[in-house]
This record gives sequence, C-alpha cells and structure tokens, in this order.
Amino acid sequence: MKILGLDVGEKTIGVAISDEEERWAFPVQTIVRQEGWRRDMAAIRALVASEKIGRIVVGLPLTLEGQKGVQAQKVEAFLQILRRNVRIPIEVLDERFTTLEAERVLRSLESDFRRRKEVVDANAACLILQTYLDRRQHK
Repeated sequence: MKILGLDVGEKTIGVAISDEEERWAFPVQTIVRQEGWRRDMAAIRALVASEKIGRIVVGLPLTLEGQKGVQAQKVEAFLQILRRNVRIPIEVLDERFTTLEAERVLRSLESDFRRRKEVVDANAACLILQTYLDRRQHK
C-alpha cells in the first residue's frame, strides 16, 4: 500500500507519496490552497484514488516545547475536514523541524530561490513521511 504524506500550511500543502513497500518517501507536488476547503479536499481525494493510497500522515507543527500553538490548531481543523472527506486511516506526526530541514537541504542543492520555494513544501512532506516510515520499520 502507498502512504500519502502532507505538510499543511496556510498557503500551500506539500505532498509526498511512499513506494508500495512503504520504505521510501518521494516529494510529489505542492497544492496551492484556495479559500475554503473544497478544492484542497478534491485534490487530496484525487491523489488518494489515482495513487491507490491506503493511509495518510499529516505533520502537526508543535511548538518547541511540544505544545499546540496557533498553526497546530489550524492543522487540527484541517484534519477534521480531511477525516470527513477521505475514508482511509489518517495519522499525525510531530513535524516541528521538517520545513526548516527541507529548506536547509534545498539551500545546499538549489541556488535559485524561486525554484527552492516551489519545492520546499513537498520536500517537507517527504521528510514527514520518511520519518513516519522509518519509525514503523523500527518497531
């Protein structure tokens, strides 16, 4: 089964997908968010159907102290709507440092700022998903 990883931000949603063996995560795309939820959910449902996704992992941006701040509350609101729109298991993973780590890695590889901005969210989703996959393999 493939697993979908999501890095949910206010303006974009980074998307990554695992291989069928659930060993490797790959950045796929960045969904530009629209007003309301309808278009976001349609894009995610389309990915779930076309890629035969069996599970979704969503990054939850906790504060450095491990608390739920404003952004985590926004992601939780997104999760409530997502759970009403897809009928597969959804899990949450602490993603405090994934966007920073994705930016750091891309900064070392990509010199064009605009190009880096386009792919950072998908790469953050990839880090979230790869962390999830690695933890499952070591249980």
